[in-house]
This record gives sequence, C-alpha cells and structure tokens, in this order.
Amino acid sequence: MTDAPRVAVVAGATRGAGRAIAIALGALGATVYCTGRSTREGRSEMDRPETIEGTADRVDAAGGRGVAVRCDHTAPAAVAALRDRILRDEGGRLDVLVNDVWGGDHLVQWDGPFWEHDLERSLKAVRNGIESHLVTSHALAPLMVGAGSGLVVEVTDGVRDDYRGSLYYDLVKAAVIRLARAQAHELGPRGVTAVALTPGFLRSEAMLEHFGVTEETWRDAVAADPHFAVSESPAYVGRAVAALATDPDVARHAGGALSSWGLAAEYGIDDVDGSRPDWGRWHAEVLDGGRDPRATDPAAYR
Repeated sequence: MTDAPRVAVVAGATRGAGRAIAIALGALGATVYCTGRSTREGRSEMDRPETIEGTADRVDAAGGRGVAVRCDHTAPAAVAALRDRILRDEGGRLDVLVNDVWGGDHLVQWDGPFWEHDLERSLKAVRNGIESHLVTSHALAPLMVGAGSGLVVEVTDGVRDDYRGSLYYDLVKAAVIRLARAQAHELGPRGVTAVALTPGFLRSEAMLEHFGVTEETWRDAVAADPHFAVSESPAYVGRAVAALATDPDVARHAGGALSSWGLAAEYGIDDVDGSRPDWGRWHAEVLDGGRDPRATDPAAYR
C-alpha cells in the first residue's frame, strides 16, 4: 500500500484500542466505518458509556470521515449488511479491516480451574472473540481480494506463547494470532496482507476507571501497580496500525504476530507523551526476570 487508505472498517471501534485505531486512520484522511454494539440509543451488555458515534466524531475531528454502524459481528446477516453498505456507498472499496471485536471482559473468569467456570459464559466469550473475527473476514475480505490489495489487522493480547491466566481467554487471544497467520497464507497470494497486533499494558477507559485515574493523571496509579509505569495510551497502537497501513512494503509482515512496542521501534512512533514504552522488554526483564519493579527505573523502558 503506497498511499494512505481511503476506506477502513474498524470492527470493535467503541473504545480502547479499536477507538484509537479508528482515530489514527481518520488522521490519514480515511473514511472509517466504526462498528460495534454500543450506541447513543442503547448500551451493549458491556454496559459502558463509550459509543460508536463518539468514536466517529473523533475520527471526524482527526481529519477523516467517521461512519458509525451498529453491528453485532457474531451475526452473519449484520456483517453482510455492513458489506452491502460499503458496496453501495464506497463502490466496494476497502483498504483496511481491523478485527478488534472482543466484548468478553465481563464473561471471563480468572479464579479457579476452567472446569469450574460457567460454561455458557465461557463459550460466549469464545464466540465473541473468535467467531466474530471469522464472520467479519469472511464477509469483508473478498472486497480487498477483488481489488488485489489491502490490510487485515487482527488485534490480540500478547504475542508470546505464555499462558494468559484463564483457559478461555487464552484460547481466544492465541486463536486470533492463528487467524492472522492462516489468513495471510490465503490472502497473501491475492495481494492482501494479514497480521496480528498486540498493545502492551493498555490505558483503556476501563483500565483508567479501574485505577480511579484519567489519562492526564495515570501516573498516580503506579503506586498501586508499579508495572503501570510502562503502560501505554491506546493512541500508541493506533499509530502502529496507521504506520502499517501506509507502508508500501507491509507484506513483509504477513502472518506476523506484531506488537505496538516493536512497530514503534521500527517506524519511529512515539506515544502521546513523547515516550516510547517497551512493554515487551519490561515483561521479559522485570516480570519474567524476577526484578523488583519498584526498584527498577521505568524511564529506561520508555
């Protein structure tokens, strides 16, 4: 892709990484279809205040054109309707597809072994986090194949093979990486690049709320969790996607499990405060290395 994308879909654009990715693509001047289930008319079962309309407004403010479309990405008919709208309104053009649908935080259980977890809730988390990506790519990837170009970004959590602490959560996030690799195998010969991408310790709206801080005061939470000192704003991973979307040699990443911190180093990306958080190195040297995080200077990892 030698030019900035003109049309993008960010599936799961309501909040967090998805919202930031939509905004970053809007800053490139793209029309961004911001999809999700939370609207100003009604919240999803996540019951949070962020909406797809709010994201679309921020895309507009960034210089793009935000289009809010309510869509349940586990429902093939709903995603087919989204595809038909792109065919009608954009002539079928689609340059970037970001699969960031999750909506499973309230479903995953972290205590106890997996066989003691509520099965219905757990399987719903799997459907939300895996089936939604499959349904979306199945409907929308053909638009890019028809043009012989495009980028698919599968957003995950973590790129290593470490266990993520809950069987169902681990299954979803590992499967998303495999989805990127499998799609790359089939889409690559047709001119479309597929990758997986993870942020680091993300200062999402929910995480800031959890610590009782804002993006402006987030450092106040470091006392409660010293690892938060190497956290990153959602804009960091958003800027990483924008860099991929404008890289004429993006196909070299096909099938890769990429990270915000790795792409920041490659493309020279800074976070909103001008720092460059390296969660991967912090995780390897401090978390895995057994260092005392309170005795480690986080500035060396930013």
